[in-house]
Amino acid sequence: MAHSLSAKKRVRQNAKRRTINRARKSMVKTQIKHFEDALTSGKVDAAKEQFRLLTKKLDKVASSSTIHKNTAARMKSRLAKRLKSAAGKKA
Repeated sequence: MAHSLSAKKRVRQNAKRRTINRARKSMVKTQIKHFEDALTSGKVDAAKEQFRLLTKKLDKVASSSTIHKNTAARMKSRLAKRLKSAAGKKA
């Protein structure tokens, strides 16, 4: 356990940041699930809308350094690839 005042404050700040970061990551994971559900059900238009919302959330989370910008870019790229292949199969 921390003894100095500054160390105690740091423990409090870390706990607060951890809950915020977890909530952000959970929000992104939920959005990914919505996107994947739309893809597996064959609803390409719904998947496109979910992808748009997902990219917005990924950019927001990456801008706050909860996840690294390159990680967000990699996720977006992989999901866009899946969306494009699903749209190609549909056409």
